[in-house]
Amino acid sequence: MVTLEDARRIIAAAEKKAAEIGQPMNIAVVDGGGNLVAHVRMDGAWIGSIDISIKKAWTSRAFDIATQDLATHSQSGGQFFGIHASNDGKVMIFAGGIPLKKDGKVVGGIGVSGGSGEQDSTVAQAGEAAF
Repeated sequence: MVTLEDARRIIAAAEKKAAEIGQPMNIAVVDGGGNLVAHVRMDGAWIGSIDISIKKAWTSRAFDIATQDLATHSQSGGQFFGIHASNDGKVMIFAGGIPLKKDGKVVGGIGVSGGSGEQDSTVAQAGEAAF
């Protein structure tokens, strides 16, 4: 289970990393059912990335895989080619979504959007580490 307290701690760690790298971000945390627990849009973060961060968090939980890894497998000829068009377009295959695990079981997800794929992943990893 991902509580609101968990989500706040995850977001705080992710915000700290985003500030360190100088890139304002949208940061979303979902629970085991893929439901939004909390979202933050840092000052100056793109409004277009609000939806993307939430969908990255959902995608990482829905498929229990980092969105960066899902992207690798969803290229032409890959086993998940076309997956981004499923679920009414809710699936995000950009880096920055990571499943949150407790005792080896996926119980939620974090999604970060607003920078490059590498920046999004770095910030998401900082949030994941706080969980």
